[in-house]
Parts: sequence; C-alpha cells; structure tokens
Amino acid sequence: MTAYRAKSLPVQRGPAAWNAILGAAPSRPILDSDLTADFVVIGGGFAGLSAARRLKQLHPTAKVVVLEAGQIAEGGAGRNSGFMIDLPHDLASDDYAGAGDDRATIALNRQAIDFAHLAVEDYGIDGNYFVPMGKVNGAVSATAKAHNDSYAKHLASLGETSEALDPQQMYELTGSRHYTSGLYTPGTVMLQPAGYIRGLAEGLIRDGVSIFEQSPVTGFQKSGTSWEVLTKQGRVATGAVILTVNGHLESFGVATARLMQLFLFAVMTPELDSDALGKLGGHSRWGVTPSDPMGTTMRRIDSGQGGNRIITRTCATLRPGMRTKAGDLRRAAAVMQRKFDQRFPQLAGLHMEYQWAGHLCLSMNSVSMMREIEQGLYSGCVQNGLGTARGTLTGIGAAELALGVSSEVTRHFEAEAQPKKLPPQPFREWGANAVLRWKEWRARDE
Repeated sequence: MTAYRAKSLPVQRGPAAWNAILGAAPSRPILDSDLTADFVVIGGGFAGLSAARRLKQLHPTAKVVVLEAGQIAEGGAGRNSGFMIDLPHDLASDDYAGAGDDRATIALNRQAIDFAHLAVEDYGIDGNYFVPMGKVNGAVSATAKAHNDSYAKHLASLGETSEALDPQQMYELTGSRHYTSGLYTPGTVMLQPAGYIRGLAEGLIRDGVSIFEQSPVTGFQKSGTSWEVLTKQGRVATGAVILTVNGHLESFGVATARLMQLFLFAVMTPELDSDALGKLGGHSRWGVTPSDPMGTTMRRIDSGQGGNRIITRTCATLRPGMRTKAGDLRRAAAVMQRKFDQRFPQLAGLHMEYQWAGHLCLSMNSVSMMREIEQGLYSGCVQNGLGTARGTLTGIGAAELALGVSSEVTRHFEAEAQPKKLPPQPFREWGANAVLRWKEWRARDE
C-alpha cells in the first residue's frame, strides 16, 4: 500500500485582502463524513478549481470532490496581484523574456485566459473581476528602460505588439511622476482574483462539484486500484487524486529539496475618499509591473473591484518550511510604505488597511510539476510565480491526464524535466535570501 502523509499544513500570514474587500463569502461545508467520488482534487485555488471544471467539461457525470484546507479565496487565490499575463514572464530573467519556446508559452497562456473567460461567461461571474485591459512594465532608471527596450524587441521578433510610454503618459495613467517610461502590452487580463475564484467555485457547485472548506488533507493512501483521502474529520474513497497545492506538494513528500518556497508581500490602502482621489489623479484602473522582476508591482482598482484602492507588492523571502515569520511581514510592510510614498507623495503617509504574505513556489529550472506521479495520482503544481495563468494550465493538464486525454497542455508539461535539486540547507536559505536582498537593492527604485 502506497501512503502519503502531510508533514505540514498551509499557514497564512495576514488577511487575503482581495477576499476581505468583497465582504463575507458563503460558507461551504466541512468534510465530516465518509464519501466516495470518481475524482478528488486537493486544493481549491486556480489550479484546483480549473481541474474540477475541466473534469466536468470532459466527463459531465463524474462525481468530483474538492478539498480546500482553508476557505475559498483565502489562500494564494486571494493573495496575488491579479495579473493574468499572456506573454513570457520569466521572473528569473532580467527582462521577463523566457528561456524556452516563447511562442508556445504565449499560446498556452492565451489558452488559459480563454478557459477563464469562458468560465466567466458560463457562470455569470461579474465582468469587473475579469478585465482584458493589458498592463504596463514601468521603468525609472536607464537600465530599466533598456530592459523594456530589449523586451519590446524580443516581443516584436515573436510578432507581438507593444507600445512605449513616455513620462507624461505614465503620469496620466497612474497619477505618479515616479516613472520615466513604460512599455504597454495589451493581452493581460486584470483580475479581481478572489472575485473570480469565488464565482468559479459557485459555478462548479451548480455543476454538481462538491467543495469542502476547512478540510485540510492529512494524507492519502492507495490500496489496490483505489485511493483513500483523509482529512481530520472525514475521508473520501476515489479512483484518482489530483494534487493542486503548489509548493505544498513537498509537504506530501513529492519533489523534496527541489522546490523554492518563496513569499512575496503586499499592502493595500483603505478605500480612497474623494479628497484623496482628487489629489491622486490618473485612471481608475491600471496595473504596473516593474521592468526589473525584483522591483515593485503597483495596481489601482475601483468600486467595481472592491473600492478605489492601490495595491503595492514587493519583497521576496525564501522560507523552506513554508511559513513566513512575523518579522518578514513587518520589514516588507515598512519597505512598501516607503515605495508607496515615493510614488505618490501627494498621498504620503496614508496608512495601509491590509498587509499580507503570499506563498509562491518556483523551481530552479522554471519547470512545473504537472504529471502523473503514480497510477491514479496526478500533480498540477509549481507555478513559478505565475499562479493565475500557469495554475489554470496545470489544473487543466492534470484533469486531462486523469482522464487519459492528450492535449497541447499535457504534452507541453509532460515534456518538461524534473525540477532541479536545490543546494543543501542552511546554504539554500542563507544564499537565496542574500541574493534576493541584493536584487531588491539593485531594483530599489523600480
């Protein structure tokens, strides 16, 4: 009998602000009994809910159970920046250009966007939560502008369009004089990620998917050709298990010492009043990613997405135990307050209403873990910091593998190598965080 046991369970630091600003969500039941299902999906984020939807698309009568350790949209789905990006966005590079076949990457990312768009239409998800409006790579220094120029040339070689923005255009967009240039690309969808995930969950429930919250999986085991998935209060007997837990894959003993467990941090303003909005200026919705991947992401939203607010996201910390420390969040919040004040001196000192940590998982060679681990056990994990698009894709792929379907998605991920082995501890944590601090300092104005 094969058995997997969770060595740790997800721990979140700070509120999932995207979820909080939408108000209370409908509560879902806790698994407190014994069930049977055709498929059990472990994890209720972008990957898990996409897997459940793909299973129902391909096998409408299948009994699908989703087990979420916390509440829907309280995990990574409510803690990201809400950028669903179609173009190459390699966080390990200087200018986001990928190291592989970027045309294939773009095609797959757009497939994820189309999949999500169809879910919005099918389930009647609020259009404010899924806005195809593009994004901007903001630049401050000459080096950052050179990164944008290099990226624009790379995109042109792929037949992709972009538009250079001058300082005045950046000011008119954002209300900030901080940026000296920008590069606009039109294909990114700006999500209210918690709103999208909530709507996806509600639509899946109407489709007959059973979703259980506050039901962390403590382990699962195989006997013969069937699996038994265990929670603290219940269990599910099933023919197939799909793991969509991103970096917590390692908690179950899979890909150990191969996954980089990172945390990024973010803060969000309170709802801006009419006086603050008058001082701010700019458009009511925009998203700016830094031209240097280690810089600061900024986003502005409006009342349709949870209030007129600005989100600041930066600072990265490697924590192999998958638990960030209180000091990590305090340090990052102080840095982000300075970043906000630097960009918006007209609002300097504005107290942030929310501050939080979000868990990312990367591999050294930028590959995912979308594959069959053993018969009846499938993984749709390791999103490499691209959880909205990559998570959607790995969820789709894991569901297709579980049903024996070959597609462009499954062939792409199955062709990837295993994640590379990481250096041993404690050098892994010390070395990685030293490099991260240096890269943050180098990109301190971006």
